[in-house]
Amino acid sequence: MSTQAAIEVTDLRKRYGDRDVVDGLSFEVRRGETFALLGPNGAGKSTTIEILEGFRTASSGSARVLGHDPAHGDAEWRGRIGVVSQSSADIERYSAREVLRHFASLYRHPRDVDETIERCGIATFATKRVGRLSGGQKRRVDVALGIIGNPEVLFLDEPTTGFDPNARREFWGLIQQLKGEGMTMVLTTHYLDEAEQLSDRAGIISAGRLVEIGDITTIGGPAARTPRVRWQEADGQWHEQKTDAPAQLVAALAGRLGPEPAGLTVTRPSLEDVYLEIIGEHASTAPAHPADGAYPADATGTPSAAELVGGTK
Repeated sequence: MSTQAAIEVTDLRKRYGDRDVVDGLSFEVRRGETFALLGPNGAGKSTTIEILEGFRTASSGSARVLGHDPAHGDAEWRGRIGVVSQSSADIERYSAREVLRHFASLYRHPRDVDETIERCGIATFATKRVGRLSGGQKRRVDVALGIIGNPEVLFLDEPTTGFDPNARREFWGLIQQLKGEGMTMVLTTHYLDEAEQLSDRAGIISAGRLVEIGDITTIGGPAARTPRVRWQEADGQWHEQKTDAPAQLVAALAGRLGPEPAGLTVTRPSLEDVYLEIIGEHASTAPAHPADGAYPADATGTPSAAELVGGTK
């Protein structure tokens, strides 16, 4: 992985009225890296992503994607990024294959349409109109549209919403393949196991501010990763203890309660455990994204399918 940044964000702010809904974010995403941007609803994730995609303008600060300001990205620049948004429009009267063929024709170096259909699990319904597909099937088409242009940077905004568990696992495999090809990816998701499985690093946003950033296996620091030992005493009471020496505690319990203490478990905190602890420390119920109904959309509005994948020959 190159240490050169594909995305650079410095003191980024988005203001509606007297409120900064994106409040001074600074981070970078290295080339070839998968970076997860995590946070509760209304934290500012989608606003940040839309600024990086060029569909919203920042109030202040700077954002650079592949060396360009997204707010002034031309067709050539747009052809180098891919977007899997939370919704798409203007394609429901066409079949999945027709849509992919059309948008592939807009790019200089697109992926093969048939190969993309296979990789995204669309083959069994490729000839059906998109409007007649299930929610999960539509999301697969969204993913295919996001990668058909063979982008250098791929934005994935809640990509597996509506997927069943098997489809999610298949999608994870696709992302791992793209990662192996060197694609840079920015992921937002509420599935913390998904972020843990796919990402190299993560940033956690609360109320528009970046409250934690780090490697996916160490984010939160050593204290947040302390193992937990849980067991049941002879009187039926349950106990849980955080300890840096779980084996030593288990040995002591075995000596006192017998070799197999009831309900004994030793767990290491998952990313979800760490995330919930961090968010709990920075709890905020204030909405930050215009979709929450508190703030107006930019003049660009919701991007159409053509805007989302609009490349150039």
